[in-house]
Amino acid sequence: MAKGLFDCTGKVTLVTGGNSGIGLGFARGVAKLGGDIAIWARNAEKNAEAKKELEDAGAGRVIAYQVDVSSEQAIVDGYAQLLADFGRIDCVFANSGRASRSRSVLNLDANEWHDLLAVNLHGAFFTLREGAKAMVARAEAGEPGGSLVYCGSLSMFHGIAGINNYAASKGGMGAVVRGMAAELGKYEIRANTIAPGYIKTGIGTDQEMSDEMKARIAAVDAHFSAKTPIHRPGTPEDFEGIGAYLASDASRYHSGDTIVIDGGSLIYPPYAF
Repeated sequence: MAKGLFDCTGKVTLVTGGNSGIGLGFARGVAKLGGDIAIWARNAEKNAEAKKELEDAGAGRVIAYQVDVSSEQAIVDGYAQLLADFGRIDCVFANSGRASRSRSVLNLDANEWHDLLAVNLHGAFFTLREGAKAMVARAEAGEPGGSLVYCGSLSMFHGIAGINNYAASKGGMGAVVRGMAAELGKYEIRANTIAPGYIKTGIGTDQEMSDEMKARIAAVDAHFSAKTPIHRPGTPEDFEGIGAYLASDASRYHSGDTIVIDGGSLIYPPYAF
């Protein structure tokens, strides 16, 4: 079936943390347009479930790998296996990360600071760096192009109390991505950041949650929905379109940007009408 401008047939997309949440949503958008997908994540059971879902959505080929992105060597080895299996890489979505366990700058200790940055900053950097190397090698062989994507957050724009290591990782990688866009554009490799707003990623089910937890989640949903022009939380499905766009040639002249996917919450409208 012809897929037109957003066709991903023959393109290979790597999504770290691609077995759930935003990563799986991004990958599903690529799958629906016929792309091949590599998932890097550590949970074998969730990897298998995501692989089946993406195949059912229309992906050409899906392979899930157990790769720990906090290790530079694991990333290098992961690319060696990916390129042996697929022969190429066209899009990389560096999505793996974790939330801060800190709630105050006053008690943010060295272990928590460095442990988060090992994944959110260093892991993302090495993931995109190795992807860029493969794309540059292909460009020098006569086939330019490629898409590097980082998953940022609204903490890149707002001061948010307590989660300083998380905000540092997101803001730092935002600067890295802009630098990559400046350096790699001559190879027609583009680099962009996605900045999600409040997204419900489906962690837990109604059966698994207590009434107290359900009430707390409902209160959080209501709080963020009230600040969002589109009055609901985001979902992983809201990242299917941006996934298809950034993985396909439709985005071939879009680089150096931070694309906010937040229902409009960044503008924080002061009045409700």
